[in-house]
Amino acid sequence: MKIRVMKFGGTSVRTHEARETAALRVISAVEQGDSPIVVVSAIGRRGEPYATDTLVEFLREIDPNVQPDDRELDLLMACGEILSAVVFAQILKTMGYQAMAMRGGQAGIRTDGVYGNARILGINPMGLFEVLHRGSIPVVCGFQGVWEKGGLPGSELTTLGRGGSDTTASALAAAVNADAVEIYTDVDGVKTADPDFVKEAPTLDAISYQEVAEIAHLGAKVLHPRAAEIANRFNIPLRVKNTFSTHTGTQIVQEYTDEARAISGVTHTGKLVHFNLCLDSVLSGHRTMLESRVLEMLAKYGIGLFMVNLNPDGISFAIERDQYQAALDLFDGLVMPLGDDDARVYVMQAGDKPSQAAETQLSLLKALGDLQPVRINITEGCTMVSVVGTDAMNQSSMFLRALTTLRDAKVPVIQTADSGSSLSCLIPESELETAVQVLHDKYNLEAAQ
Repeated sequence: MKIRVMKFGGTSVRTHEARETAALRVISAVEQGDSPIVVVSAIGRRGEPYATDTLVEFLREIDPNVQPDDRELDLLMACGEILSAVVFAQILKTMGYQAMAMRGGQAGIRTDGVYGNARILGINPMGLFEVLHRGSIPVVCGFQGVWEKGGLPGSELTTLGRGGSDTTASALAAAVNADAVEIYTDVDGVKTADPDFVKEAPTLDAISYQEVAEIAHLGAKVLHPRAAEIANRFNIPLRVKNTFSTHTGTQIVQEYTDEARAISGVTHTGKLVHFNLCLDSVLSGHRTMLESRVLEMLAKYGIGLFMVNLNPDGISFAIERDQYQAALDLFDGLVMPLGDDDARVYVMQAGDKPSQAAETQLSLLKALGDLQPVRINITEGCTMVSVVGTDAMNQSSMFLRALTTLRDAKVPVIQTADSGSSLSCLIPESELETAVQVLHDKYNLEAAQ
């Protein structure tokens, strides 16, 4: 049995016409002698009736002051994929092919108990094999699994976080030893840049797992990084294709070498806010403890970080715009007593002038003696642009070329970060389109294959 896992994203199941086109892709696989396992995302995008974000907003509108329970939130968010799977299976039946919709748990996906961002612990694919042996097509809900809570009857439904349907597809492919995974979307494959910014950005014929995971981590939404990492670990051929065109797509491979293509793409994130904690007033013996506590608190409250930088003057990082208020509430006015014999109380304040919260703390704690404000400089309206290429960033000339290109285009660079395969620059969001275009041109990516 030659098994092909075929995942269709939200745009591929958004309308009846789109679903029929996707179903014909599945039927084509059957007629080629393959046994497809279909994975589907929820129907549509934010604002449309059955989209996951629409369901979540509906729940939160009941009372914005009462946060929904994580368990119930997962139950609700899973409804979008359940509806999508049942509808897709029905379309296949109307075309003359047997199909069965399956929740993630029915497909054997077992997770940990982290609601909203669960990790897959294992998959028992017996149910999938049973459906396949009956000559039927499994249509599996992406983005979900079940947590078997010890000692209690039944299982708790959990969701896998954003991009979870891609992860579902790769994990199922690994569990059934599939011959291939195909991720269907509304673009021809992995492009060298966002076509909204570079209209003629070419589609790459091939790219390595390492590069595509890096591109995904740095903002490209064509494939979730977990999906690439799983496929890489189990050596499963993976291809990104367009549901609505005959383009062959992009093949993801273990290694890809092309001396003419040192850089594979330019990508970018969304809206970011830059925090710079000025620690020049912090005693040297207190620095490490203060930095550790800052990072611990950010992790505790689930605030993701970009471009963390420790330097002699302080610690800086960027966070997503929608987490800005949570981070500000966490730090502004925060009191941090440190030290024993050299005890000192630090009070954090956003900006040069203390806010009401910080000023109140300083006033109330004055009796304790040595109070030291820690200033937090905040820059809003930022984003991150990155160039990606296997081992390219180990070459100092590549680093220099990127920074020089941005400087010549009068794009300010607030901070940089690099790895063995990428260089990222934090820049003003207003300069994003310019930055993407000039970097794409500088590395001659319009000629990439």
